[in-house]
Amino acid sequence: MSEPADIAAMSFEQALAELEQIVARLESGQAPLEDSIRMYERGAALKAHCETRLEAARLRVEKIVMGAGGAPNAEPAEFG
Repeated sequence: MSEPADIAAMSFEQALAELEQIVARLESGQAPLEDSIRMYERGAALKAHCETRLEAARLRVEKIVMGAGGAPNAEPAEFG
């Protein structure tokens, strides 16, 4: 089995795709207990990475919307 990719170097899309694979494997119930625990730990790290990437993107968009002077440039973006 190949070495798992370094999570910090992953894009949001890569991390999300791997997280989806892990969830599917865990939901299948076919993995041995120790493998399930390892997958769960990696999934938790992937989830945290995705949340960090999303927050960074949200802050970038907010900065664009607010502009340099602090006044809104356009309508506020809706998230959620």
